[in-house]
Parts: sequence; C-alpha cells; structure tokens
Amino acid sequence: MIIDFHTHIFPPKVRDERDDYVRRDATFAEMYADPKSKLASAEDLLEQMDESGVDASVAVGFGWDDQELCVRHNEYLLEEAAKSKGRIIPFCTINPAHDTAAEEAMRCARAGAKGLGELRPDSQGWSLTGEAGKELANAAKRENLILLFHVTEPVGRGYPGKQGGALTEFAEFATAHQEIAIVGAHLAGGLPFYAPMPEVRETFDHVYVDTAAQRLLYDHTAYEHLIGLIGAERILLGSDYPLVPQSRQIEELRSGVFRSSDLDLILGTNAERLLGLQEKD
Repeated sequence: MIIDFHTHIFPPKVRDERDDYVRRDATFAEMYADPKSKLASAEDLLEQMDESGVDASVAVGFGWDDQELCVRHNEYLLEEAAKSKGRIIPFCTINPAHDTAAEEAMRCARAGAKGLGELRPDSQGWSLTGEAGKELANAAKRENLILLFHVTEPVGRGYPGKQGGALTEFAEFATAHQEIAIVGAHLAGGLPFYAPMPEVRETFDHVYVDTAAQRLLYDHTAYEHLIGLIGAERILLGSDYPLVPQSRQIEELRSGVFRSSDLDLILGTNAERLLGLQEKD
C-alpha cells in the first residue's frame, strides 16, 4: 500500500476566486498570488493518485489566519474524504490563536479527521511554546489527533512560504509533548540531522518526518543519511502535491533508498501504522 502523507487540496471556490483570498490572507498571498502557483481540488488529487499508483493520500489544510476560513476548508476536506471512501484522509486546519480552535478540532475529529495540519505557527501568529501550543497539545491528546507542522530549515535558500514554523520551537514542543504523535514536514526542517545529540534522538520515539518537497531542498543523498540517523521507521512519503507530482516523489525514493525493506516502510507501512489503518485489516 502506498500512502502519500502530505498533499494539498483547496475548495474550487478558492481557485476560482484566488484574488479575493490573496487579499484576505498574507501567507496565502505569498504562496499563491502568482497565477502559475498550482491549486488542486479533490478531483485533481484522485486523478493524480490513479496515475501514480497511490492508494491513499493525507490531504492537509492550509494555515489560514482567519478561523472562519479554516472551518470552510475543513468542511471541504471532510466532505471530499467521505466521498472518496478512504482514499483521501483529512487533516483539518485550525488557528490555535482563536478561541474556537479547540472546539473546531473536536468537531473535525468526530467527523473523521485523523489529524491537524499543516500547522504554521509563525504564519498564524501564535507560539508553539506559549499557551496556544499547550492548548493545541491538549486538544490533540484528548481527540487522539496527529499533529503535522510546517517546519522551516534555518539555512538554505529562501522560497515563498518558507517562514512558517521555526525549527527550534518545533524541537522544544516535540520534547515537551511526547504523549502525542507529531509529523514534521519537509524532513522536519532538518531536525534529524541533529539526531547524534541524545536529547534530539529521543524525540524520534514519537516524531516522524515527511519527505514533502525534499527534492527542492536536499540532494539525493539525504535519504540514506536520514535512515542512518533516525531509521526508516520514522520517515513518511510526502509529495507536497501539487507542488511536486506524486509519481516523481515516489520515483525519487525508489532511486534513493537502497534497501527494499526500508522503502516499503517509507512508502506506506509507517503511515498505515501511524494512521491506524492496519487495525482494519
């Protein structure tokens, strides 16, 4: 089973009325004001999955500043996930800086969400190490939700949307909340490369990293380095579709991971276990 743990879909209205959303949200404007920036719908994602041999995809929400936009996006994610009969797995979106965030997390969990993401603390105006971060952790624990964060690598080139979640705060949050499952997008901003530090290595008992947009950040040698540092058991296939085609991300993993047992874990087995899908077999 192949599971893509990091894809993005938006309600068609967002694509049709892009300029309006550009005016309403600064981070959305940074990433999608250019008409060439791709916005995918659920139908686009399902078609891409069929073409790429992907069995299921986690569709993550966007880190809207306005909680009302989070709710609208969640309604779309939940509706399309239900229609897909398990092929689309919803990770809903909240802004923990808003008073109704915990209530929305509960609503989404009861409606079938498996997690919350892609959370962007710096973009949304709250701190992972502050009160909002504590409330988020409490909600995740209470509703048994996985948390997926955008994590910014502190070096390297700049790109639209890079500054969404500081690596240092992500590491501190992960250390403080070992009772919940956490996924760091984009190889968790490079956190695994600090794994020789015992304090960092211990966080990978409950932290996973996804490979979203890896090909735009690191060269092909990164995979074997990652496996040596944290083990293949902590790595999840993530394409960041539509930014990167799913087939291209899968082919890159197949050419960059040398052991078939490791590849099987990364392409799907880890995600099946984390999402609790194996329990249904």
